[in-house]
Amino acid sequence: MVLEYILLATLIISAISFIGVLILYLNNKILSKILILLVSLSIGALMGSAFLHLIPEAAELSEYVFIYILIGFFAFFIIEKLFHWRHCHNLKCKEHVHSFAYMNLVGDGIHNFIDGLIVAAGFLASPLIGLTTSAAIVLHEIPQELGDFGVLVYAGFSKKKALLSNFLIALTALIGGVLGYLVLGIFENIMPLLLAVAAGGFIYIAASDLIPEIRKQESLASTLVNSIVILFGILIVYGLGILLGH
Repeated sequence: MVLEYILLATLIISAISFIGVLILYLNNKILSKILILLVSLSIGALMGSAFLHLIPEAAELSEYVFIYILIGFFAFFIIEKLFHWRHCHNLKCKEHVHSFAYMNLVGDGIHNFIDGLIVAAGFLASPLIGLTTSAAIVLHEIPQELGDFGVLVYAGFSKKKALLSNFLIALTALIGGVLGYLVLGIFENIMPLLLAVAAGGFIYIAASDLIPEIRKQESLASTLVNSIVILFGILIVYGLGILLGH
């Protein structure tokens, strides 16, 4: 049953790539406002999943959890630099966009593969960890895919090619999920390592990639709204834990 959950979660994560079609029907002004709110929601979900579920679960399994978190934090930093996976979270990413588009696809594939591993580790740990981890990844994928789709189209991709490219790359999450299930089923002792590394990665993405985006909103009203949405993202993850009896 665990494998079925992993497959379903990673397929949903992959399907989020089609969210880019919204760009075809919404004007840029409305879409930009939606994007920043989605980024704020993603921050809350990632931070909530890391601190409320992944870290406590990993701490029950290993005394070295905080070392693993640090490893995860810096590992995501290094991977980002090596594979240029920093994503566009607005519709105006135009610097070196042609080369960035292809590098972004490569980085996205690696990122999604790691997401699949994290989902597998979550469901193998418990249904709660799997669900909250998947929810955090889904909420992070929505603004990411919207921005990435806009970059691909601006780079010269047809809308159809951009959607298809994003989807094919997103399927690496499915591959990561299946591989994670097989490997973690054999080497259970690396479970706390992967959970804590995932937590470190979530913290890194929220702090390095997403929070700088909302800091660009200078008005007090925008700051207040974004803060409320971040809190809402945390409450979503917390609420899932209550619903599942944790």
